[in-house]
Amino acid sequence: MHPALAQGNVAVVTGGASGIGLAIVRRLVAAGLKVAVADLPGVALELVAQEQGVLAVETDVAERASLKALKDRVEQELGPVSALFANAGIQPGSSIFDSDGHWDRIIAVNLMGIVHAGHVFGPGMAASGQPGLIVNTGSKQGITTPPGDPAYNVSKAGVKAFTEALQHEMRSREGCAVEARLFIPGFVFTPLAARGRSEKPAGAWTPEQAVDFLFDKLEGSDFYILCPDNDVDRATDEKRIAWAAGDITQNRPPLSRWHPDYEAAFQAWLTA
Repeated sequence: MHPALAQGNVAVVTGGASGIGLAIVRRLVAAGLKVAVADLPGVALELVAQEQGVLAVETDVAERASLKALKDRVEQELGPVSALFANAGIQPGSSIFDSDGHWDRIIAVNLMGIVHAGHVFGPGMAASGQPGLIVNTGSKQGITTPPGDPAYNVSKAGVKAFTEALQHEMRSREGCAVEARLFIPGFVFTPLAARGRSEKPAGAWTPEQAVDFLFDKLEGSDFYILCPDNDVDRATDEKRIAWAAGDITQNRPPLSRWHPDYEAAFQAWLTA
């Protein structure tokens, strides 16, 4: 177990009332940590408080003041925070010219929610000199940026860049024992990804499988916690990511993986 996740330490999970966040909460409670769950008000937040015995705090991560109020309450009722799982996210869908009006909220929650959380919790964790852990939930869509949901891709690309910079800052500070990690789930069947489906697709992992993988990797030194699923293995992920980076180094058109002139070349690369 990561030293920040020692029994009796305090952990905060944003977006912890459902999906991957709820699975993280259950793992932390089982490990004996004192856990605060931050989520929007509603039945789901009430249930996790009742079922897991955690501190539930109504929080809108898009609002820095709301996260500051969360920090103040957690420190007052549970103590200093050792672990932060910035997991809150939404995926209502988006179009490039925002005809659906979702861009502002997607960026505010998915990207700025994680940035705000780092700004609010990070300095105190770093200054404590104690082992600490900040896990930000990203997405493969923030790396390979497939067509179809540009606002979500932009938000998760920003999470990647922010988390990389956060880890560099933490490792460069004298006396700082806090680490940042980027959690990159695969296809996970959660309320965010269900899209009206009531049964898990065969290719998807459960939230519990994804979180098991996350916690296994937290025992090591991986920064990029790249999670497979039942359809896509590690080798395929690596090739897709390398191809996306190659659009720049090879001067190909953007998103060439989906460009008809490069379809054959990509498939040959994938199977080579």
